Amino acid sequence: MTDLIPALQAALRAAVRPLLPDPAAADVLDVPVQVVPDDKPGDYGSPVAFGLAKALRRNPAQIAAELAATAALPPGFARLEAVGPYLNAYVDPVAFVRGVVATPSHLPRNGRKVVVEHTSVNPNKEAHVGHLRNVVLGDALARIERAAGYEVEVQNYIDDTGRQAAESLFARGYFGEEPPADEKYDHWLGRLYVRLGEAKDADGEAIERGVSRVMHQLERGELRGEVERIVRAQLATYHALGAEYDLLVWESDVVASGFLQRGLEVLEALPNVARPSEGKYVGALVMDVSDFLPGLEDPNVVLVRSDGNATYVAKDIGYHLWKVGRLEGMRYRAFATQPSGATLWTSHPEGEAEVPGHRFAHGDQAVNVIDARQAHPQAIVRAALDLTRRVYGEGDAAPSDPQESSLHHLAYEVVTLEGQAMSGRKGVTLAIDTVLEEARRRALAVVTEKRPDLVDAAGVADAVGVGAVRFAMLKSEAKRVIDFRWDQALNLQGDSAPYVQYAHARACSILRAAEEAGVQPAVADGAPLGPLEVKLAQAVARFPEVIAAAARDDAPHAVAQYALDLATAWNGYYNHRGADGKPDTAVLRAPEGLREARLALVARVRDALAEALALLGIGAPGKM
Repeated sequence: MTDLIPALQAALRAAVRPLLPDPAAADVLDVPVQVVPDDKPGDYGSPVAFGLAKALRRNPAQIAAELAATAALPPGFARLEAVGPYLNAYVDPVAFVRGVVATPSHLPRNGRKVVVEHTSVNPNKEAHVGHLRNVVLGDALARIERAAGYEVEVQNYIDDTGRQAAESLFARGYFGEEPPADEKYDHWLGRLYVRLGEAKDADGEAIERGVSRVMHQLERGELRGEVERIVRAQLATYHALGAEYDLLVWESDVVASGFLQRGLEVLEALPNVARPSEGKYVGALVMDVSDFLPGLEDPNVVLVRSDGNATYVAKDIGYHLWKVGRLEGMRYRAFATQPSGATLWTSHPEGEAEVPGHRFAHGDQAVNVIDARQAHPQAIVRAALDLTRRVYGEGDAAPSDPQESSLHHLAYEVVTLEGQAMSGRKGVTLAIDTVLEEARRRALAVVTEKRPDLVDAAGVADAVGVGAVRFAMLKSEAKRVIDFRWDQALNLQGDSAPYVQYAHARACSILRAAEEAGVQPAVADGAPLGPLEVKLAQAVARFPEVIAAAARDDAPHAVAQYALDLATAWNGYYNHRGADGKPDTAVLRAPEGLREARLALVARVRDALAEALALLGIGAPGKM
């Protein structure tokens, strides 16, 4: 029950108030409270006396003793003790466990909207393992943001006017081939794309002329249907991975919307933006970002060159002004029905300006999942959005808290393949479809070996295999390079999804047995719960804090680590033995009263494990 921590902090502040020369200072006093280590007495502890010792010029142990004697503990706590300079609080086991069992993991709605953009794979070939990290990070972050109380809109940007799409579409006619019936369309196009790159050595000029023609066709929107065919093939991969989207945003629609010109008009009115009349930037439109990006050798960013051509960053700024609701002008239509039954919408020049039940874009904040190499351009776009805040009456141009910036960049490092850098042009890739197929095959072999009697072996293998792949991409911080290796990604033991999934299945097994025996979970007054139950409940109680921190810091790996920690705490409780070497945490064989209370705690552990896996986009089989 996470409410206990702020309640204890408030009680300690109230006890500190009479000790301070200025009692009002207690209201802003930092009162850290942490779970007490296993080898120390108590359940929650605070080193607040250390922080007061210097100000009060007193021994911290004396301060701790005085606070322990005078603090009025809130409900749920049994007593408070001073252990040297530390304050250690003991919870009332029944009240605490009952509170944890009744407290949901997800946080209440906060009235704010976040627009998360991820995937954004060029529509010219199949998605590979390098894209896998982007998809999984973005999908997990969107789930976490929703659990943290935000309204979330997930966008996937389709670059339908780029060279890569033009080359793949040109390659079809160049080689005079039709897609075979037994091969996925994006995989087939990917093979042609690689072949075209090889053919440039012998026929470069003709290929260049042909690709240029196709690019012009794309810009005019003449080949949109062909690009949509590629996008639909790619979406099948993302859906198999468990990812869904709210809106596809097409590059051609962004260009046609006029966001660039309207964005430039907004920027030109800012004091940080100018057209120098002399020097190397004469005639260009330049933005000074020194207030936001200190330390740059040259803080001037060119938005429009002296020849009148806008830079890519200027186009990106206009697009992001739309994302956060400062520009209007996009039209929408339905594109597809996704596996969950939700409609996937798309921008479209012939669509509707308004869609009942939807208000696309208009985010209080935008989050872009883009690799770390794009950190500088993303920082420039963020600076531009923050500079325009005052123009739209949204507060100061420079938010005091970086978390309040209009744009966040979830920067992730590259994924290598068995130590080798990947290249779609050279064909050095491993398709996501191939990874998922192999993951399911390996998982099915393990599942059928361990549980030959399992009824839904294929369904369990799908959850285990896909889960193993997703977890491999999520368990490390995004800033760390991942070297994708089969033996690690599909390891069904250790720091992996199957480890958490098995812990969940174990809890489900106990609950099924209890239901068959007619035993109902309940934490009744007087239930003889002890320190072991409290420790397990503390592990569950951390979950809302983990969700809030992961959403705040754009850190899905924090939820992955929490899932491992909770599974470990649950396994430790399940396998615990007393001083006599005998198991002492049996659930169904426990005395009446303790049995029902333990069962209620097991049910909450099961739910928390399933919820943590769901936030990572991973299934939680009831049997394994």
